[in-house]
Amino acid sequence: MNPVQREAEYKRLIEDFGIVFDEMGLPRMAGRILGWLLVCDPPHQSAAQLREMVGGSKGAISTMTWLLIHSGLVERLGMPGSRATYYRFKCGSWSELMKSRMSRVRAMRELSERGLSLMESESPEMRRRLEEMRDFYLFFEQKVLPLLDRREQHHVEKLASTAKG
Repeated sequence: MNPVQREAEYKRLIEDFGIVFDEMGLPRMAGRILGWLLVCDPPHQSAAQLREMVGGSKGAISTMTWLLIHSGLVERLGMPGSRATYYRFKCGSWSELMKSRMSRVRAMRELSERGLSLMESESPEMRRRLEEMRDFYLFFEQKVLPLLDRREQHHVEKLASTAKG
């Protein structure tokens, strides 16, 4: 693939990240920025470099990098000898993001249990919706949290074997 085709493919990939974010109800620009930070070289990029690659205004880049930082996917850093602020993908953040999402799963299960305790004397038909909600979130708590623990253990083992060999 020649350099022009390669750059076009990267831009398409970045745009596809934006589209997926948009479909998830998140800002498209945040997806574009994350997409670029996952593949760029060097792995840290200034706001000006982000604007050049993903488009968008200074304000959009500033707002979306703030969103990505607060979601835990991106980190801010300074570079010796430069006054610019740089951004890079925060390695290890996928597990943290999923754990954060799982705390919301737990909160939804707890809300359904609270509602069920309030409806203790109601008919099974009245309680059914909250029972379904509780069962749904309980299932994910019971299945996903152990998977996250296994994934983290796998990651630690992979890092250890990479360091050895």
